[in-house]
Order: sequence, then structure tokens, then C-alpha cells
Amino acid sequence: MFRIFNRPWTFLRTPAIRNLVIPTSIALFYTQRQTCCYKLWNESLKPLPEGDTFEMGLYLASQRELRQELAQKRSNHLQNTSNSVVLQLRRLWFVVKDHLVEPVYTMLRFIEIFAIFTPVLLCYPMTFFGRRHKLERDEVYTLETSGSLIWYRLLRKALELAGPSFIKLGQWAGSRTDMFSPGLCHELSNLHSNSKPHSLKYSKQRICESLGNKFEFDEIFDEFKEKPLGVGAIAQVYVGKLSDTFIKSIKSQDSDFDGTDSDGWVAVKVIHPNCGRKINRDLKIMQCIANVIDELPTMEWLSLPAEVEQFSILMRLQLDLRIESLNLTRFNKNFKNSLQTKFPRGFPQISSRDILFEEYIHGFPMESFLQVKDKLKSTELCKKVSDLFIDAFLQMLIMDDFIHADLHPGNVMIRFLKTDKYGTHVTSTEKEHFTIVHRLRQLAREDNPDELVNELKNALQEYTPQICFIDAGLITELNRQNRINFIALFNALARFDGYQAGELMIERSRTPETAVDKELFAFKVEKLVNKVKKRTFTLGTVSIGDLLDQMLSMVRSHHVRMEGDFVSVVVAILLLEGIGRQLDPDLDLFARFVLFYFVHGFP
Repeated sequence: MFRIFNRPWTFLRTPAIRNLVIPTSIALFYTQRQTCCYKLWNESLKPLPEGDTFEMGLYLASQRELRQELAQKRSNHLQNTSNSVVLQLRRLWFVVKDHLVEPVYTMLRFIEIFAIFTPVLLCYPMTFFGRRHKLERDEVYTLETSGSLIWYRLLRKALELAGPSFIKLGQWAGSRTDMFSPGLCHELSNLHSNSKPHSLKYSKQRICESLGNKFEFDEIFDEFKEKPLGVGAIAQVYVGKLSDTFIKSIKSQDSDFDGTDSDGWVAVKVIHPNCGRKINRDLKIMQCIANVIDELPTMEWLSLPAEVEQFSILMRLQLDLRIESLNLTRFNKNFKNSLQTKFPRGFPQISSRDILFEEYIHGFPMESFLQVKDKLKSTELCKKVSDLFIDAFLQMLIMDDFIHADLHPGNVMIRFLKTDKYGTHVTSTEKEHFTIVHRLRQLAREDNPDELVNELKNALQEYTPQICFIDAGLITELNRQNRINFIALFNALARFDGYQAGELMIERSRTPETAVDKELFAFKVEKLVNKVKKRTFTLGTVSIGDLLDQMLSMVRSHHVRMEGDFVSVVVAILLLEGIGRQLDPDLDLFARFVLFYFVHGFP
């Protein structure tokens, strides 16, 4: 009975000693539980089998753990109370907090939101007045009144004023051209977070707490840049260099941990204080408003309650940074054989719900590259970048079914490296990569375009570009049924069978019964695909962005409710082609899709 690691602990047979040692050990472990178990907590998140995708499994596990932690915290409070009166008062407080205090805070927040958005709603009639303006977006033209354009701007300002949840809501709505007008989506795509950075003191405290208070802050980092690298609606990011002592300490507990790449430099993301509580209140308010709108005539086709539920999942996914760390691990596994594509390595061993440690990638921003690409005057050099970017996306979409969901230029960087003649091994050093990028970034800051262009030309001619993707907090992943639907639709489009594609879009939509003029919709899709077919056989380039934008416009007008994950894939393709065509005006993404599909197929 008293054997531990196959050694007899005979002294525990004595009742007096046993009754003293065991309770004392338990008490010591309990008082030091945060220090002892921080590593186990940080690694504990595993996807639940109930989820129909990897990401949904992680979401369910995270939410279950959150509920269990709250229940355990309250249980500990009650167990530590010996006085029966105090015990009953604490139980009463928990009930009051859940059913009175929290609803009052939510109501106060609702009043604040009501005050912000009521003036905007009262101004809605202005959208019917004014001259009509032709707007172009991805080669698709729409007409909007001047009143509409002003109202869209007012709505954007109100969303920015309402805080992080509504900024994210606006950004999400801006991607849903299947539900909202292109003019509104274009305006909402300009939404920016006006969040103020939280204090450095709070960040240091949370970083130490996430590591079980086992290390002092100065023991964790040799260097730490106190000014945040970026401040978002939910979190802010710092850059620091892990100390050798800290790295050795973690490696002694977990041999898989490796913080030595990039000389120990890491990006550290810290969630803003009380962010989760505020967002949860906002989500309750959004759900209530969606339920009210859903009762209005002709509005049920939007399925707003279901859409808000989907949006709530997206928001809560971003509130657990361990999920982003695990996303990075999976991306690195998917691209382990590709030298031309890189994701930062996450460190789940030292990351937690509120703190993310990941490899810091020092790259040249794609935004800066796009600003000077015309001065390169070399389509061939630009194609070296665009081809790698597109191939990486096609692998995510077709081979892996695990797609970075925020592929705007700010989340893409370029590094430059040398490889052997087979392209299988890197022959240049990290110091060499850093020197090239540092020089390019310095020239971009100094606004010296001529010298920057010369340096870029030399780098692209002498080195192999490497595409780096950052900020993998949100991914798109199709479940089994949606992937079957996507493959069936893609097969129909690849055969230029537009009528069948239109029928499939209705049959496999979320609410087929709400679709308007189903046969007319199928004929419209057929006409659109025939136009694409004609351009293909006359050796013209096909804009898949044009095709998808027009298709989403038809989806909106015929009330065809597409699955959110499917629309996310479409939006990712639109972003991809937007960047790709800036680098290569002759890009035919549709042809690349079909070629990749016939060469590799869908797994």
C-alpha cells in the first residue's frame, strides 16, 4: 500500500507519523499549488471530441475549463469558511452577484450603447437622399446615395466609440458582403481600434502570475521593450528577450521547450484588464437585440441570433491566448517541410489564458513592400513573392483545411534567406536575415524610396524570399459537412456548370426555405460562370474576386443564407487576390486553383 516509485515507505505505517505527514504534505501542496502546477495548467487545453473541428474542440474545452475554474474558486471560498453565518452570507452573495449585480452592470452598459447608437439610427432616413455615386470595389460597381455614405461613416464612428466588442462586430460585418451592402462593408473595413494601452505595471504583474510567481520579472527577460509594439481592441503586444536562466529552467522541466531561436527574442501578448467581463456583457446585449430584430417581418432570413452566436464564439476564442498558441503549433506542423513559408512558434509551456509567448519574427512588412513594388519595375521579382504567398494559401485551403482568417497585408511579412541548390536547407544565418530586414526597415522609416528599392532588388535577386504569417488568433476550418459542400461547389465551378452551382448553393444553405426566386438565382449563377468560361477560353485572366463578389451580391438579393465558415473562406480568397493582383496584375487565381486542385486533389 505504501509503495511509491517501488520503494517501501514503512515509516508511514506508524499512525501518528502518517496522520502528521500526509495532511502536512497536502497542505504544503495546496499553498504552493499555483507555483507547482503553472506548467500543467498552461498545457492542459486539449480539444474536446464534441467539437466538429479542431478549433471548435478547443473553444468547448476553454469554456468548460472557465466554468470549472469559477465553480472551484467559489467552492474553495466556501470550504475555507468555518462560521456558518458567514458561509450562508457568501452563498447569498454569489446568488446576488449572478442574478442582480451582473444584470445591473449589463443594463448600465445597455444604456451607454443606446445613447451612442440612437442618434445614428434616427439619422437612417438620410440614406434615401442625395446624389448617387458609383463605387468600385474589386472591379464590382455599386450605386450608393451621398446620404448613405455619410450614414455609413456615422455608424463606423459610433462602433469605434462603443468599444472593442463593437469594433470587432463592425470588422466582422464588413466581411459579410453576403448580408450587407458593398458600400457599408467598404466603410466598415476602415474600422480601427482606438484602445488605450493598459499600464506596464499590470502587464508585468500578469506575466509573473501566469508563470506561477516563480520568477521575478527581471529573471524572465534580459531585455524588455516597455513601449507596446501594438495595441489592439483585446490585447497589446510587447517584445522581449528571454534570459538564459529562464530558458534553462523551463527546459529542465520540459525538454520540448526551445526558446533559443532568434536569440531568445519573443513577442508577448497581454490581454487588457477586465476585457473578458466587458465583452461578455456586450455579447449578451447583442444577442438580445438580434432576437428582437429577428421577430421583425422579412428579417428572419438573416438569422441574426445564429450569426451573433457565431460572432460570440469568434470573440471568446480570442480571449484564450492558449488557442492562438496551439494554432501556431498546428500551422508549423502543416508547413514543416516548407522553407518558403514561416509561422512564429508558439510556446504553450509558458503561455496561459491571458498571456501568449511566441517567437518574434523580424520581417519586412508586406504593407511596405506593396508601397514600393511599382518602383521595382520588375514583375518577375514581384512574382517571386506573390507565388509563394498564393501557394501557401492554397495549401491551407485545399490540403490542410486550416486557413489563417485574417490575411491582410499587416499580418504578412517577408524575410530573405539563402538555400542550397535543391532548396531543402537554409545556408544563411539568422544574423544575416536580421541584417537584411533591419536595413530595409530602416530605409522605409527614413522615407528613402530610391535606396530602399535598390536594396529590395538586391535582396530578391540574391536571396529566396520567405513569407511569414503572424497573428493567428482566428482561423477558418470547415467541418466535414461544409467541406463536402465546398468540394461539390468547387467541382461544379471547375466544370463551368453554373446552374448546378446555383442549385447547390441553395440546397446546402443554412435556410433553403427562405431563398427568393430559386430558379432565377441558379440562372444568374449560370450566366456569371458562362462569362468566366468565355474569358478563360479566350486566354483572358479571370478575376476570382470579381466572380465571388458578384456571387455574394446575388446571395444577398435572393436571401440565400450561406454558412459563416464558407463566407470566411470566400473573404480570405478575396483578400488573397487583392494582395496577389497588386504584386502580379496578370494573376489568374481561378486557373491556379483549378491547377492545384487537379494536381493535388482534396484529401
